[in-house]
Amino acid sequence: MRKKLIAALAALTAAFGLAFAAAPAQASTGGTDDGNAHPGVALIVFYTAEGRFRCSGSLISPTVILTAAHCTDGTLGRTLVSFDSVIAEQPPSGFPNAADPSVGYTSTDLAGRISGTAVTDPAFSNFTDKNNWNDVGIIKLDTPVSQPFYPLAAPGTLDALAPGDVPKTTVTAVGYGAQLAKPDSGPQRRVPVSYPMIRRSVDMNLQSVGPQIFTTHANVNPAQGTGGICSGDSGGPVFLNGQIVGLTSFGNKNCLALDGLQRVDLASIQSWIASASK
Repeated sequence: MRKKLIAALAALTAAFGLAFAAAPAQASTGGTDDGNAHPGVALIVFYTAEGRFRCSGSLISPTVILTAAHCTDGTLGRTLVSFDSVIAEQPPSGFPNAADPSVGYTSTDLAGRISGTAVTDPAFSNFTDKNNWNDVGIIKLDTPVSQPFYPLAAPGTLDALAPGDVPKTTVTAVGYGAQLAKPDSGPQRRVPVSYPMIRRSVDMNLQSVGPQIFTTHANVNPAQGTGGICSGDSGGPVFLNGQIVGLTSFGNKNCLALDGLQRVDLASIQSWIASASK
């Protein structure tokens, strides 16, 4: 399942070793450096049997980070958390390696850092059922943090939109995703690169709303669209009127096509989050 995930989704990437010599890059989201606009949005780093990965997430209480299920499913050991807006302008990321990658991060590996335990929604369909996607997970932090946290939108918020208002509705995605850059040599097609590793935000217009998934269309051409998501953005929050209505779930590998966002304005998902957070 994990191999299919890596091939199909914009979220998970072994990006810590991925750095290209490139011209100045435009953010893949087509958005802007976030700075301190969303201090409760975090980068999470974790190990699976396939290696080390990064995702994004958002604080929904002093001890709980909301993220995607595919950013928690199969996690070995503990999850490292950082709320720094700028992680690294150039590699390396500055994050420690696990002493034993086969067991993932331990408390000793992450001493002095924010960390927590990954929990996955048991209803996560592994991307096999778009009507029961449930790509939701949480990180239960070891100790409370002081960053601001964000409310979830009320159940049915997106369903309340009139069909004609859907494409007129703007949402804001926040995450630590890769950006697009042209390499110094070879084909001058922009490709995702991992550095600078910075929190960014982007405004996007809705395209469709389904029972579990809503979509936007990624396009970094300002004349055609406001942007989209890319590798590392998975699990990051999608805001509507200051509330989390969804999180980044999947996208095209070139970061320039359809974006899929998991709805969290669903009673069943909010019920699981509440019970799992205890």
